[in-house]
Amino acid sequence: MAPTYCSGLPRPTQSVSKRYCPAIVCCLLVLCMAFFTAIAPAYAQDQDSPAEISKTLDTVRAQIDKLQNDLDEAADQPLEDSELLNLRDTAQEASEQAQKAESTLEPLLASMQARVAELGEPVAGIKEAPDVATQRRELSKNLSMLDAQIKLARLIDVEAGQANVRILQLRRAQFQAELGKRSNSVLDGEFWGELRTLLPQDINSLQPVWKELKSAAQGQGKRVWLAMLLGIAAVMVLRKLAARLLWTLTTTRVAPGRLRRSLYATAQLALATITPGAIAEIIHAGINAQSILSSELDGLLNQAAGAAYFAGFVTGLGRALLSADRPTWRLMSLPDPVASGLQWYPAVLAITLTAGWIAQKLATLVNASLAATVVQNSLMTLILGTLLAHAMRRAARLRRPPAPDPHATSEPAPVPMPAGYFFARGLVWTAVIISFACLALGYIALGSFISRQTAWVLIVLGSAYLLNGLIEDGSDSILAAIKRNTGDEHYTRPMTRLRSQAIVLLAGGGRLLVLLLALVLLAAPFGDGPAAWLQRLDYLHNGIAIGEIQLRPATMIFALLVLLIGFGAVKMVQVWLTRQYLPTTSLDPGMRLSAATLFGYAGYVLAIGLALSAVGIGLERVAWIASALSVGIGFGLQAVVQNFVSGLILLAERPVKVGDWVTLDTIEGDIRRINVRATEIQMADHSTVIVPNSEFITKIVRNVTHENPLGRVQIKLALPLDCDAEQVHDLMLSTFTDNLDILKEPAADVMLEGVDAGGLRFSATGYVHTPRAAYQVRSALLFELLKRFKAANLTLLNPTTMVLKEAGVLASSGASGSGTQSPDNPAPETGSA
Repeated sequence: MAPTYCSGLPRPTQSVSKRYCPAIVCCLLVLCMAFFTAIAPAYAQDQDSPAEISKTLDTVRAQIDKLQNDLDEAADQPLEDSELLNLRDTAQEASEQAQKAESTLEPLLASMQARVAELGEPVAGIKEAPDVATQRRELSKNLSMLDAQIKLARLIDVEAGQANVRILQLRRAQFQAELGKRSNSVLDGEFWGELRTLLPQDINSLQPVWKELKSAAQGQGKRVWLAMLLGIAAVMVLRKLAARLLWTLTTTRVAPGRLRRSLYATAQLALATITPGAIAEIIHAGINAQSILSSELDGLLNQAAGAAYFAGFVTGLGRALLSADRPTWRLMSLPDPVASGLQWYPAVLAITLTAGWIAQKLATLVNASLAATVVQNSLMTLILGTLLAHAMRRAARLRRPPAPDPHATSEPAPVPMPAGYFFARGLVWTAVIISFACLALGYIALGSFISRQTAWVLIVLGSAYLLNGLIEDGSDSILAAIKRNTGDEHYTRPMTRLRSQAIVLLAGGGRLLVLLLALVLLAAPFGDGPAAWLQRLDYLHNGIAIGEIQLRPATMIFALLVLLIGFGAVKMVQVWLTRQYLPTTSLDPGMRLSAATLFGYAGYVLAIGLALSAVGIGLERVAWIASALSVGIGFGLQAVVQNFVSGLILLAERPVKVGDWVTLDTIEGDIRRINVRATEIQMADHSTVIVPNSEFITKIVRNVTHENPLGRVQIKLALPLDCDAEQVHDLMLSTFTDNLDILKEPAADVMLEGVDAGGLRFSATGYVHTPRAAYQVRSALLFELLKRFKAANLTLLNPTTMVLKEAGVLASSGASGSGTQSPDNPAPETGSA
């Protein structure tokens, strides 16, 4: 029979490479999205019968009633923290079973309601068929039973949540009361006198534990001990081999950079955590191999194995961050003397914390006296405070290097330290001073809590620093690899940018998750442990009700997934249309771009609709959204919507299209892109002007290349009256027809516009294939005309100049000079294109 050490203590609980057409692939994706959207509200349910669920709910109902009674009695007789934890586990299990029962019964209830609705209401005065009446009564009975069970499950869930809140409040109250409790100071003689009196009794209470552990160890045969030694040796050998393999892989397979250091530090931490825990598990299994330990002692050994894992984690974390043997692999910017001088402190801190925690559990197991517990807490406070203070003092001394010259009048400047060092230093010194003062004043529990919490904060912050560094270095390395593989010229492509943005977002989400986890761990000693936080997160499983819509995290994540897949599919099809399909059609480039743009708009709207359906918002429920948008449009979105609608009109009617040469007010250039809100026009100097789409609808626009894309070249010249008009006509016409850029149809022509005192006025007109070539062709024709006129001894009329002199004499001559052009003798003109 296993011995019982303290009947008043609760028994500890055990924790349980063909290339496919992108259009086909994207169509399949759209069909899959539609299928998943249709089945999104349906969840996989356990095939439990309603009768079994009813029995389960009755059992859970009884557990909740007993739990409520225990909490009511706790107001008069406070419960131990372990008992409150057991009650919390019971409440959480009851809540989970109630939620499971509710999720199982709800589809059955919906099915019953649909069958009753199919039968319809009985018609007054008409007798139903016997089988229909029997089926109606059976369905009504089952419907009432299912509705009652669902209401009972919801009630149990609510009461379990309320019980959890009460348990959390009780634990906080006990925690605050324990911290505020004052006992005799360690400097008081009465304190030590009480300890001397109760010390023999505490030593005797340890005898049953020692005897059982000793008998269990002696009861193991030589084979068990040999197996234990071989297991421990194997763990140590594997630890050495894994460390060498880790060093080889990180130096040969990982690219140089911070990621190599972060990965090595993380893997080193994992090895340091597993090794002592595995050894402790082997020892526990060996002691318990051929003997049956009591549940109390077996639970203590299990907890000791967990403490060994924690000790290995603390030691490995310190070694990973300090990296005293490999300074170039150090993550933190610590000086080498400081890192080398502090390399043994993490191991000492881990041993101190583990030993103190096991001693506290052992004292609770044997029901040690209050004086022994106070002495234990005092010793832990003194040891931890002294250790932390000594580490800070040693770091401050090592960061100041010795003077190279003994006769130097000034000391060298201290070595720079990371910003976190000064925060840790201030935190440690403040905590040590306060904890020692609490010991002197008799607040032993408060002083012990402050010292333990200081060490816990340093451990959590160090772990968060390592994980954040690993996430950041990993994302930077992936981004650098993408840029290196794609090249600088392809790095700005949409898909490459999308991948880079996704990596940055994932890294940011990971760092946020690390921050939240650190906050949860820091709040654990105050009563809000990870279990309480996970329980609160579990409450979100039911979702948030907004009117008739139930927003659940699972459906929100699924809707986001549908939206992302939908946008990706639309983008892939749009790229395929633009690059592969539409170029094979007879559509012009502007129409091809318009078609791809309209497809993108329709696809995005469809993807948003599927995402809303996945959440549970049907298209019939979007009326209130449209109403809210109408109000917003009336106040602030009118211009945006006007430009959007104008863009759709431009894409549909195509008064202007991509590639057209347009003139709008003082803006003249080529249309490069028609977007949702505005149109991009490239000017002659290659600058881009962004014009709202509504400007093309509400204002007068000159489209040079709208219907007839030909360009006109017109040149006007003035010649003297005595020149041969036929000769000038033939010379100008031959100049136009000899130019290869002048089209044969419509043919070039030369006209005599007028004869006056100033001379003969000729106008020559020709056409080119595009208005954009008119300017260059006109310049070439002018050069050729001047050359041929000179060879034919034909002279052009010079413009008459008028110069007003101070004497008031008006001089008029044909010589060139400064003056004003006479309207009767214009210079050579050219027509606009």
